[in-house]
Amino acid sequence: MTDRLLTRSLESLRIVRANALEFEAAHTESLATVAPSYRNSARNLLHYLAVRQRDIRPLQLDLHSLGLSSLGILEGHVLAAINAVVSNLEVLAGEDVELAPQPPATFVTGPLLLHDHTRRLFGPAPPSRTVRIMVTMPSEAADDPQLIEDLLRAGMDVMRINCAHDGTEAWRRMASHLRRAERIVGRPCRIQADLAGPKLRTGPLECIGHMLRLRPAVDALGRIVRPARAWFTLQENPEPGPRDAVAVPIASATAAWRRGKTLVTEDLRGRRRTFRILATTDRSLLAEVDRGVHLAPGTVLEALDAEGATGQLVIGDVPALQVRISLNVGDSLILTRDPIPGMPATLDPQSGQLSPAHIHCTLPAAFEHVRPGHRVWLDDGKIGGIVRNKSDDRLEVSVTHAPPGGGKLRDEKGINFPDSDLNLGALTEKDFTDLRDVVGFADLVALSFLRTADDVVRLQRELSALNAGHIGTVLKIENATAFRNLPRILLASLISPPVGVMVARGDLAVEVGFERLSELQEEILWLCEAAHVPVIWATQVLEGLAKGGAPTRAEVSDAVMSSRAECVMLNKGPRMVDTVPFLADILERMAEHHDKRMALLRRLSVSEF
Repeated sequence: MTDRLLTRSLESLRIVRANALEFEAAHTESLATVAPSYRNSARNLLHYLAVRQRDIRPLQLDLHSLGLSSLGILEGHVLAAINAVVSNLEVLAGEDVELAPQPPATFVTGPLLLHDHTRRLFGPAPPSRTVRIMVTMPSEAADDPQLIEDLLRAGMDVMRINCAHDGTEAWRRMASHLRRAERIVGRPCRIQADLAGPKLRTGPLECIGHMLRLRPAVDALGRIVRPARAWFTLQENPEPGPRDAVAVPIASATAAWRRGKTLVTEDLRGRRRTFRILATTDRSLLAEVDRGVHLAPGTVLEALDAEGATGQLVIGDVPALQVRISLNVGDSLILTRDPIPGMPATLDPQSGQLSPAHIHCTLPAAFEHVRPGHRVWLDDGKIGGIVRNKSDDRLEVSVTHAPPGGGKLRDEKGINFPDSDLNLGALTEKDFTDLRDVVGFADLVALSFLRTADDVVRLQRELSALNAGHIGTVLKIENATAFRNLPRILLASLISPPVGVMVARGDLAVEVGFERLSELQEEILWLCEAAHVPVIWATQVLEGLAKGGAPTRAEVSDAVMSSRAECVMLNKGPRMVDTVPFLADILERMAEHHDKRMALLRRLSVSEF
């Protein structure tokens, strides 16, 4: 029985190896275009793809029963792993050991190639961990250099600027603040600029006014736990304030307004409110209030001291107050090509007829390629529906999925059509303009919503034309088409490295279904390890901690899993300075237990009893 098992396993494994070599030979032309220093990685990727074209689970069981490697962790060194098992089988079977083909990556050089490519893309690893931490910059980072310095001290390795928000001048100020922080802290940090790409979003909603609301924190019984804090600062020359205070713009100020001890006003609801002034600067003051306040443009606040009035403040521009579209299962929603402000459903009092809610869809291509019966998801999958009818300028959606109690749809929320081929290129005219602006300060450029290898080639050509071919590229896999084309995308990216791949799990989950996300992110990790391409684990990592100050158990487990990538991305949140060291601690601990998928058997103190 053992002899037959040995013979069968050896024959099967030789076929697997021959197929891998044939697959490489079939792609000789593609390999010739790859950068020479990355060619062995491209060869290893082709070998891995050849192995995964067949179901080798029966062979794995046979090898396991013989006490040999079952090839479960061969990604980084495919041919070397196969050669080793073949040699052992030949010895066990009493056959002459054949001369094995030279592998492009060995058990030693495979991990070294991945580490080297990661260093080229993200810079040197911090002393206590190999996984880097990327942090997305909020808008206030443009005017708050201390925030960036604090994040760098906390452990940030890559600063991410999202070009879908803010503008060129804000991005440049963020970059300048980081370079200053590097000199102060003594740590390097890379800058990644994410191009916005052709993301479908909801358009603006109808504005019903302008208001800024300040609310104190209260306990379950309504008792005040913490007053609301406001940072009143001149609108034309603002200065950053404390992070726990709401910025309130001042349109004008009269007399000695900074000498006051209190600010008194009648708010938007006609209620008298008194602020206690805590601190002042030349153009700002910090105050707190124990009751809720609704402030509108033009609201006047009287500055008072013990002797009476000392001056006035007049509130400037405050955020627009927009209607929200409430949607429940069974409701209709009209997506419009025309950029008219969105509105909730309305009832005509005379006819009693209900007009469905409507909102603008920012991408005209949707009205050309979406068909009745196609699915649509809104706001990262919170609201879903089916397109029932369409015309040149309208898509009528029947809502089939909504949170309990209904979903609230706002402006600037993502729209996904997973069944529709929108025939879009990844680079828009805005992206070309932004690219020319960011190459002056960015170390990495991330390509959003790519679908094919042609998108990668187009970005590489544009960078070369801008004399920025040295800038690293990050490929964001966030739709089903990009996942299906990932092998070709990886090969194209190795023409002009360094390159990394971001698993953008938010949009990807909406596109492929949340039930398939875990499977797909595993496959992306395997393919990228085979190509020795570093991976960024992204979307909602420790979001509860970053936004609310406390992580969930599921978030901590997700952060543990993220240690299998080469970089982890954190999004925005008021507690980000605390979140970065929390994640760094998890990554340092897991580095002692896992290297990619291989368990590392360090000494366990719990083993002694």
